Amino acid sequence: MVDVMTAIALVGGLAGLIFAIYLVFSIMRLPEGSAKMKEIAEAIRQGAAAYLNRQYRTLAIFVIALTVLIGFFIDIATSITFAVGAVLSALAGYIGMNTSVRANVRTAQAATKGLRHAFRTAFMGGSVTGFAVVGLGLVGVTLLFMWYEDPKLLIGFGFGASLISLFARVGGGIYTKGADVGADLVGKVEKGIPEDDPRNPAVIADQVGDNVGDCAGMAADLFESYTVTLIATMLLGIALGPEYVLFPLAIAGVGIVGSIVSTLFVSTANKNKVWSVLNRGIMISALLSAIGFYFVTTKLFDSIDLFLASLVGLFVTIAIGWITEYYTATNRKPVQQIAESAKTGPATVIISGISKGFQSTFVPLLVIVAGILISYHFGGVYGIAVAAMAMLSMSGIIVAVDTFGPITDNAGGIAEMAEMPSKVRGITDPLDAVGNTTKAVTKGFAIGSAALAALSLFVAYSEEIGLVTINLLDARVVAGLFIGGMLPFIFSAMTMNAVSKAAFAMVEEVRRQFKDIKGIMEGKAKPDYSRCVDISTKSAIRELFLPGILAVFSPVIVGFVLGAEALGGLLAGSIVTGLLLAITMTNSGGAWDNAKKFIEDGNLGGKGSEAHKAAVVGDTVGDPFKDTSGPAINPLIKVLNTVAILIATMIVSSPFLI
Repeated sequence: MVDVMTAIALVGGLAGLIFAIYLVFSIMRLPEGSAKMKEIAEAIRQGAAAYLNRQYRTLAIFVIALTVLIGFFIDIATSITFAVGAVLSALAGYIGMNTSVRANVRTAQAATKGLRHAFRTAFMGGSVTGFAVVGLGLVGVTLLFMWYEDPKLLIGFGFGASLISLFARVGGGIYTKGADVGADLVGKVEKGIPEDDPRNPAVIADQVGDNVGDCAGMAADLFESYTVTLIATMLLGIALGPEYVLFPLAIAGVGIVGSIVSTLFVSTANKNKVWSVLNRGIMISALLSAIGFYFVTTKLFDSIDLFLASLVGLFVTIAIGWITEYYTATNRKPVQQIAESAKTGPATVIISGISKGFQSTFVPLLVIVAGILISYHFGGVYGIAVAAMAMLSMSGIIVAVDTFGPITDNAGGIAEMAEMPSKVRGITDPLDAVGNTTKAVTKGFAIGSAALAALSLFVAYSEEIGLVTINLLDARVVAGLFIGGMLPFIFSAMTMNAVSKAAFAMVEEVRRQFKDIKGIMEGKAKPDYSRCVDISTKSAIRELFLPGILAVFSPVIVGFVLGAEALGGLLAGSIVTGLLLAITMTNSGGAWDNAKKFIEDGNLGGKGSEAHKAAVVGDTVGDPFKDTSGPAINPLIKVLNTVAILIATMIVSSPFLI
């Protein structure tokens, strides 16, 4: 039966990779459109590739150095798995980005044939990213486990994936939002031109940012969550028996197959049903996965308790999607209330958006807490990990739905810049509007899964060092708790400040070009797009490392100086505040974005009105909230936990303890 579970994992992982390859060839056979469209798409493609290549070259030095250090201080096998995890995480992001920058122009061209064609093209592009993520993750973990036969050696894989995810989220977030803020503040607010107007010098950098942030960044993020949760569940299964170690691998394999089948049901020609059809795909994936989980559980165990724990994870996934959609969709009350507040200026927009973000933590936290308690009832701490793994087993379809957003956003931009017929924007605009909701919902999924994954890692850390309880009356534990609670705020401050600096440089450059290059506004002169792309690239690379250093070395310092219990306090504090802060920031940002879209749809005065200008300011503030700092907290808390597990056995004998 053990061999059967491994086979299920490998078949599921390989099925994901084969399906992704099939979709790539299907997309590449589609027409790219006119020469003008190809020229714009090529500029986006080159900018994205230049940034990602430069980022990975820079990170390679960091990864090589850590590989050597891990091999010297821990062991060679862990250093190898660390390097493999880092490489596969980077590869998942690279595949996602390269497919997205090819699907965008094809989606714009497909829009000339109708909404069904454009919808399907964008969704296929997103599906490549989704199934590359889960396929690479599951095959990588399964093969390494078959080789080493020791789940503890896979901790290095999780650390490698977490590290690349952190840098991808931070770097991609800084890039995309520095460009986006600069384009909006000067183009929309000062010059009053449309979002994707080719006269805006930052427009190409903005389009590039959608790919390196929302495609490559999200791919690395969920690759990390997926593999880290898989490894944490395997670690918790060691004490229970070999079937418990392999059970999460089988769950992951079943989830991939269920997600592949669900993509067959995702298609529509009705612009009013785009989100409902995407959501239908998620629901079908959950249903098919649940059926598969039942058969796997009953084959391995005499009880269905772990099957019930897995159902809890599926329920949490669906519930968080509903809640996030309620707080961020244009047709929902919270977003419309924020839009209404724009009538009195940007200050009330900011106040309203932040308050909705704070408010939006309440129900998701109750759902997650209920999920923890119920899954614990059915399977103890292992049951919590199973719920998290069931949740992440749907990552293929979730990432597909997420990447749909930036692809349709790029398609609309290409249509605008290439001056395609208005009927094309009539198709790409509704898809783009839904794309804002999909990105918000999938960020909610990423945050919820990150919380459960981090909790599983925290328990694995506790078992590794034999920590049964944490004494809150111990001053060192309290110190660790406060330090951990502070880290997400300091980390967010670093990333927000990095976006601010990048945006400042972008605004200055865009203003300079409008002033110095005569004829831009009249369409007689071409802006220097490459200069803006270069500014975003340099800003993102320059600001990458300080947040990364904070994440990697904070647990090392606290662990070796204050001890194992204090480090446990740090992990607990970071999980709690990180989860709350991430939900607040991503939901506020998503709500601000769609409040702006609500006004642009002709409500409250429409485009160019005072309410619209105020909403643009809110959206500008929300950009780094939802696309940089908020999502980057996910890998932050998992880096903290994986580093803690790596150094756990070394802490006990530390000569620096006070």
